[in-house]
Amino acid sequence: MTWTIKPESVTAPDSVATIRAYIADIAGRYYGRPATEQEIDAALAEEPDDELVPPKGAFLLARARADGAVAGCVAVLMVADTTAEIRRVWVAPRARKGGLGGLLIRTAECAALDMGAMSVRLDTRRDLVEAKRLYARHGYEEIAPFNDSPYADHWFGKPLRPLPALRERSL
Repeated sequence: MTWTIKPESVTAPDSVATIRAYIADIAGRYYGRPATEQEIDAALAEEPDDELVPPKGAFLLARARADGAVAGCVAVLMVADTTAEIRRVWVAPRARKGGLGGLLIRTAECAALDMGAMSVRLDTRRDLVEAKRLYARHGYEEIAPFNDSPYADHWFGKPLRPLPALRERSL
């Protein structure tokens, strides 16, 4: 499967549906049962996505190139002059285990670099073991807590290194 990952408005219908699916997925794991619509609404009210707009934020949707179906998302928010936070990393169950999670992380890192970040950070819960493995595979290391979220048990960070500029070569 091949993917297209592009910024989209966090208020666009596909973005709203994807964020709700993400929250339903992780809340369901947290509660050990399917999350209710009221619980999803409460989670959105607790952690709104209003800041995920340029120039300090971005919300990215991953779509299958074959049919345009949304398969995942990731968000980036500048939280300091040179630090970005990666949020809402999610791959739809039907698209898991195919490398999309890593592609979302790398795309978010590029977006963070474009916004001026020199480092990125993120957090996750202890039960999201796949997320912890994904972050470790991509060079993230545990750091001191940077928030007091009741849904964060592990905090990770990573310095960003800009890709070298391409130089024209003469033949």
